Amino acid sequence: MNRVLNFSAGPSGLDISVLKRAQAEFLDYHGLGFNIMEVSHRGKVFEEMHNNAIAKIRRLYGIDDDYAVMFLQGGGHMQFAQVPMNLYIGGVAEYANTGVWSNKAIKDAKILGINYRVVASSEADNFCYIPDEIPFNANADYCYICSNNTVHGTQYKSYPDTHGAPLVVDASSDLFSREVDFKANNIGVFWGGAQKNGGPAGVTLVIVRKDLLDRVADNVPTILRYKTQAEANSLANTPPTFGIYMIDLVLDWINEKGGLEGIRELNEKKAHLLYSKIDESDFYTGHARFDSRSVMNVTFNTPADELDKLFVSESEKENMIGLKGHRILGGLRASLYNAVSLENVRVLVDFMREFERKFG
Repeated sequence: MNRVLNFSAGPSGLDISVLKRAQAEFLDYHGLGFNIMEVSHRGKVFEEMHNNAIAKIRRLYGIDDDYAVMFLQGGGHMQFAQVPMNLYIGGVAEYANTGVWSNKAIKDAKILGINYRVVASSEADNFCYIPDEIPFNANADYCYICSNNTVHGTQYKSYPDTHGAPLVVDASSDLFSREVDFKANNIGVFWGGAQKNGGPAGVTLVIVRKDLLDRVADNVPTILRYKTQAEANSLANTPPTFGIYMIDLVLDWINEKGGLEGIRELNEKKAHLLYSKIDESDFYTGHARFDSRSVMNVTFNTPADELDKLFVSESEKENMIGLKGHRILGGLRASLYNAVSLENVRVLVDFMREFERKFG
């Protein structure tokens, strides 16, 4: 089997044990003679798997019944609009702009015509850091952040204080990568696309505090209401059944790795190894400010664009993919999602060392 080392920013790799389990059950799920995606989403077989996945998420994040856990569709772009549709109640929505994806969310708030303000931004410095102080207000309808910025490689080390206002967290690129205290952080909505750390593309995990469900205005279409899906256990329309099944397998794998604490410790070791190589070198330069560096997405450059391109082509010859930086930022990017092993990162660092020796 010729498996590449996958450093792609998403959709990203899955652990081989998860893929093998899905392969083994692809034609015959639990000895029942069918695949999980071939049966009704309202039948007992799917219902059991679906509810087990929700229960695993609750245990991982320590979520009680005050929150609804839903598997939705439409990805992050849907949530940019769905959040204000469901949480805005005529006051003001507050946003911290720390990258491409929070910027897109702000644009959708503008399209919807709600009253919003950007209370902090690192855009003037090419999103190389997370602002030290984010002055969210207690009377805001909601306060919005993107916890990890995939393009520019920055990440909140802790969530900002909203002084009691509901915090909305776009956690697409650090979902299932570390512990989160929902109550202490006043989290109202926590969501993320599955395609980085949770499974295949096509499923968006959305966790909503139930007391916010009644905020939705009468003119919001039925299927776009969080309340609709919460009351239907994500089954108001046919869900992405195979994607949810894959998430369920990934959750088992995360638990085998020691849960979110174990995954976080492993992710920190991987990031430390790679950043240490960047820091010790005059050849490589990191983009993100030291105190804002992402554990998930490491963005860096060689001394020249031509060398960046050569780095990508040479790495592909060594069976590594996904190291080209995003078109907006350029340069290089190594995404160290959960399924990337410590050994994978060691191979990358060895390659970086040799590339620097040859072309530095």
